[in-house]
Amino acid sequence: MKQDVPPPYTAVTQHAMFPKPAHDEAARYNFLANFNKHMAGTLGAGNKLAYETRVLPAFRAEHGRNPQDRFEVRHAMNRDPWHRLWSACRRNAMEMRQQNGRSIVLRQLDALDALAREFNAGRDTLTLNPKVAVPRYQAAVDIHCMPGSYHGEERPGDVSAGANYDSGLFATTGGQLGALNDGGGQALVEWIRRERPGWSPRRILDLGATIGHNIVPLAQAFPEAEVVAIDTAAPVLRYGHARAQALGVRNLRFVQMDAEHMEAFPDGHFDWVQTTMYLHELSGKSLPAIIREGVRVLAPGGLMFHLEQPQYSDDMPVFEQFLRDWDAFNNNEPFWSAMHALDLKGIMAEAGLPRDCQFVTGVRAVADRSIFPDAPAPDEEDYGRTARWNAYGAWKPAE
Repeated sequence: MKQDVPPPYTAVTQHAMFPKPAHDEAARYNFLANFNKHMAGTLGAGNKLAYETRVLPAFRAEHGRNPQDRFEVRHAMNRDPWHRLWSACRRNAMEMRQQNGRSIVLRQLDALDALAREFNAGRDTLTLNPKVAVPRYQAAVDIHCMPGSYHGEERPGDVSAGANYDSGLFATTGGQLGALNDGGGQALVEWIRRERPGWSPRRILDLGATIGHNIVPLAQAFPEAEVVAIDTAAPVLRYGHARAQALGVRNLRFVQMDAEHMEAFPDGHFDWVQTTMYLHELSGKSLPAIIREGVRVLAPGGLMFHLEQPQYSDDMPVFEQFLRDWDAFNNNEPFWSAMHALDLKGIMAEAGLPRDCQFVTGVRAVADRSIFPDAPAPDEEDYGRTARWNAYGAWKPAE
């Protein structure tokens, strides 16, 4: 039976570091979680209807041809009243999510900071470096409308950015990442166990880790491995480390580091280098540099794996490209459009991963039955209950 509605926000399993919502704050998240699902499904379908019945015929009448690319579709659709309404609702939902998350976090920031200090104290698994500069492409915009982005602090040394990020992911995704927002990491574990049964990587590196929600499942799945999560943003690392400690994860180290400059790691140090929904937040200059560094620190025979949305291609309809491009122009994701048009295979090949060692596969988040009790098996249709990604990967040639 199809089940579209996530449970009440307060019923979701939460770890000790998780910000505690008041009644009305939880109610707002309940509304936003279901509103986001409604916009993605029922209301979102109206965009295609508007395109096919109004926008495309008008474009053909004016130009004598079909739109050539996603940009022409966007300019035409931005004049359509249905799409303008849908787009405004979606943008406002994100701003409401951020406002609610900030309210929850700032109301209890003293307690959250104190708890994070308690979890982080005396541990050698959190390394912060104030000399690490925030890249301009990250500092110049509040990514997906998050005030201060990943790097913002209400006061020096706080965890406000990480706590806000964790607090609202459930609402933003309509529960598709699971109760702990770790659907991406759970998907990685399921994929590797299916593709390489019995493989035990000695060292794993997660780039652009934010609060570590996608790497914690890997650390749990490979408790003997040394797992390292890096990011340039200290606030999310403080929170992420405390979150991992609250979940009992001890083999995961959080390090403040720019992925373009990983000189602290020797060549071939890691058996697995990976990202989850990170590449689209990189500039056109930084992305190839980060992939090159990732290949450098990857051991021969090791795995590079990037979870992302699919790249635009000649066989993807321009209308679908336009819809996928929405975040680039409306959700403070300035590199989204350009990144998804890049030749990732070519970039990875130039970095030292030949095309015959590369692969593209589909990955779906593991269904969380605390949210969707009737969720199907991994090989069955999930009716939008869990998030989906494309995975771009390669096994580095053995020397």
